[in-house]
Amino acid sequence: MESVSIWFVVAGALFISMALAGSMIARLPLTPAMLYLGIGMLLGPQVSGLVRADALTHAPVLERMAEIAVIVSLFTAGLKLRVPVLDRRWLLAVRLATLSMAVTVALVATAVVVGLGFPWGIGIIIGAVLAPTDPVLASDVQVEHPFDEDRLRFGLTGEASLNDGTAFPFLMLGLGLLGLHDLGDGLWRWVAVDVLWATAAGLAIGGALGTGVGQLVLYLRRTHKEAVGLDDFLALGLIALAYGIALVCHAYGFLAVFAAGLALRRVERLASGLERKPVVETLEHSGQATNTTEELATDPENAPAYMAHAVLTFNEQLERIGEVVIVLVVGAMLSSSDLLSWNVLWLVPLLFLAIRPVSVAIGLVGSDASRREHGLIGWFGIRGIGSVYYLMFALNRGLPDAFTKPVIGFTLSIIACSIVVHGVTVTPLMNRWGRKSDTAAGTT
Repeated sequence: MESVSIWFVVAGALFISMALAGSMIARLPLTPAMLYLGIGMLLGPQVSGLVRADALTHAPVLERMAEIAVIVSLFTAGLKLRVPVLDRRWLLAVRLATLSMAVTVALVATAVVVGLGFPWGIGIIIGAVLAPTDPVLASDVQVEHPFDEDRLRFGLTGEASLNDGTAFPFLMLGLGLLGLHDLGDGLWRWVAVDVLWATAAGLAIGGALGTGVGQLVLYLRRTHKEAVGLDDFLALGLIALAYGIALVCHAYGFLAVFAAGLALRRVERLASGLERKPVVETLEHSGQATNTTEELATDPENAPAYMAHAVLTFNEQLERIGEVVIVLVVGAMLSSSDLLSWNVLWLVPLLFLAIRPVSVAIGLVGSDASRREHGLIGWFGIRGIGSVYYLMFALNRGLPDAFTKPVIGFTLSIIACSIVVHGVTVTPLMNRWGRKSDTAAGTT
């Protein structure tokens, strides 16, 4: 009973502290995730012992926790990307999430196999776990709102959202090479099911559900003045429906949830047009009485923008809570001193300073991205909660005991270092990028 009481005290103090200090942190070369990580380490077994999270013992629970945090973040990212799917800005994100992703997995796997003598299956699993950039912890380099037209931010947001799904085939390949997943003779099943079907079906399921639900809600609100309020239920329901149906159909749920968010935003964009509706700015800058919000929600002109804004606002709050929980747990796991050693830390500078820039350079060959965009994209390969999920997924599928400790060590060390080094640099670098972008826009 006493430990439960302490947990309530810690949680309450943390949430209130972040609420009071949030604006100050935003002006400093710090991110909330850096503070959560430090607090998690203080709560871990080597300091206070309040949190005893073990990657092996608690892998099933940690997989579910990370899974929920990722799908909420992917749906949020989809709602933020208010760009037609045929817009050229998508080329940058797709190339990063496919070609650069594949190169990253290959280079990480090669480094692990050559450097440590691990089998290729383990190398590919480590590559798949570490390759995805993170849609949760990368919020400071994502688009700031749905009307943000910055190509760099759009590319990083799209990459972090897509590659949480495009990493899955590589993870399944690694598990298959260890005999833990059926790849089929000559890899036919892996290509047909794990690559082609699971990817295409995930995107199609999410797109269809997001479009159908969005149009149904707008029809009920505009025509019958029904289905008003409870936009949080709408968000949670669409996330769960898209993810669940995708899993039942053996498709990638991460891609389905992201596509559902994109589709819901597309419904809003087609109904509202390209211009930003005044209702959104009104809701962002002032409180509204209940009767006023109901009028906006059912107004034929404002209903689409109101729906998208309400769902996005709710999801952003959920995303922050998920970030707190998962990063605290990562910090607690890191406080186990036997997880980190020079045998795993050597991969950190190799990934950040060599593999990520090289994979970006290869993925963007022939693109019209500027040298500054190449440099910033190559640096901001932020790893986080997506890697936690893939790690736990692999552990729960029977990863051989001889390799569990180094795989856990690689993953946690990469996440921790990413939170710190990217957190310290994100504010000054993105502020500088914003100033230069504004200057360039002013001269055109």
